[in-house]
Amino acid sequence: MFGAGVPLARTPVFHARVGTMPLKFFLKLYARLAGLTALVVLFCVLLFTGINTVRSQFWHERFPEPLMRWLAAAPAPIQQYHWLTSTVDLRVGPPSRFNLSPVALERLGYGQVVGIESDVGYRVLVTGLAGEVLQLRLNEPYRDVSETIGLIFRWHLDSAPADDRLNVASQMARSLDVEVHPLDDAAMLPDSDVLAQVADRGLAFYTNKSDGCGRVIVQLSDGELYRIDMPAAFNAWAWPVVLLLVLVLGGVLAVALFLALREVDSNLRTVESVAVRIARGEMGARVQTGEGTLVTRLASSFNGMAEHIQRLVQVQREMIHAVSHELRTPVARIRFGVQMIEDCQDQAALQKQLDGIDGDIQELDELIDEILTYARLEQGGPVFSLQENSVTDIVRQVVSEQQMVRPELSIEGNIDENSERWALSDIEPRYLHRAIQNLVGNAGRYAAGKVLVSCHFDEDNCRIDVEDDGPGIPEQDWEKVFTAFARLDDSRTRTSGGYGLGLSIVRRILYWHGGHAFVSRSDTLGGAKFSLVWPRKKPVDSIV
Repeated sequence: MFGAGVPLARTPVFHARVGTMPLKFFLKLYARLAGLTALVVLFCVLLFTGINTVRSQFWHERFPEPLMRWLAAAPAPIQQYHWLTSTVDLRVGPPSRFNLSPVALERLGYGQVVGIESDVGYRVLVTGLAGEVLQLRLNEPYRDVSETIGLIFRWHLDSAPADDRLNVASQMARSLDVEVHPLDDAAMLPDSDVLAQVADRGLAFYTNKSDGCGRVIVQLSDGELYRIDMPAAFNAWAWPVVLLLVLVLGGVLAVALFLALREVDSNLRTVESVAVRIARGEMGARVQTGEGTLVTRLASSFNGMAEHIQRLVQVQREMIHAVSHELRTPVARIRFGVQMIEDCQDQAALQKQLDGIDGDIQELDELIDEILTYARLEQGGPVFSLQENSVTDIVRQVVSEQQMVRPELSIEGNIDENSERWALSDIEPRYLHRAIQNLVGNAGRYAAGKVLVSCHFDEDNCRIDVEDDGPGIPEQDWEKVFTAFARLDDSRTRTSGGYGLGLSIVRRILYWHGGHAFVSRSDTLGGAKFSLVWPRKKPVDSIV
């Protein structure tokens, strides 16, 4: 509602983000670590699957190898072990019979045992003495191989003399890579369920609960029992595999954590180096705020602080220079007045010099008050306690006060009904009164005869315009007038009074209200038009 070209109100930088910034920082860090952990876990799963696929292939070839070598060593395995064909799927024939790949044929040519997984079971093949290929088809490789070994043991031990059975069993155990124990002690007997299978089939396979290894009990024709202890079954969670996965997972996470912390450390060292440079006097040093870094917000906040410090230092230098200049004139006049007192011959002349000294002291007092107010507002602002108050009442009060000070002028207040409706605003009454008073008093010094104070309020914003019918301000100086101790070269000179701090104080007061002060040309009166704009209600998260 304030028209085109009006600067937007600036919200002061005192939002309560002190607690949220570390939270977002650590959430971002933890999110990266969680994502990295998920990737590493996925990599470990794929690694685990790949390793076990190779291990399973290797185990399914190595575990039946002693049995296949035993069968291949027989001159005529089908004739010698014809009784096996009724229990296990054992076939002998030329290589072309088994539909083998070139790789499998090449491996068989080298005398290796080849394992092939298919939809109908697992096949184990080896080349016999006469060049034929022996194939043993297994549905459950561990159990089928164990029972086949048990059947071979039983057949050979039944054929051996009773007094030579232990020797035959020992030789067969070495060849088939198993352990054989005669069950001549009742304590070595398995559970009754296993013994029932032995009585029914003459053979039983079971898994030992203590070590998880398979065992086969065979009963010879004369009733003698032997136990064959098989090697361990394939274990996907063997401790070397688990150890490898733990080392890979821990190593990758450790490296990733080191790299992440090194990045944070590098960014923090960058901030530290800039802080050291600023401490050495390089006030223009800034941290490069790249996107995506974990300390981007820290760098932005640090740069904002550095800019504020640089601005304060510059303001301090300008203030020292300006104060030294402003104090020189009244001090010189006081010194001159003191010297003149010594030469005064009558009471009237003495009183005149004393009045002049008193005026100079009053001027110094006003200057010091202006300087202290500006410094307090510039270097962080006063402790504002914004409270809901009527802005229109303050405007009427200022208009009434200034009218009494300058009765020769017409100072009017223009407040419409809509503005009166939204007159309540979150403000600091004393400082807002000071800002409006500065503008009205400044307009009164340069006005030819009239000053107009207008209020334009709505639900969201407040705006006050102070216009005069004076000479106005050139457009190229619209920003300069808000600079501390600035004076223009036209009719607005120090002969009109003031120290060049009033408008600077006004802008800082509006800044701490979250608003802005600016100047333009009055279309109504033709002179200068100063405007104050600020949000009617303070933000919920602002610190005041």
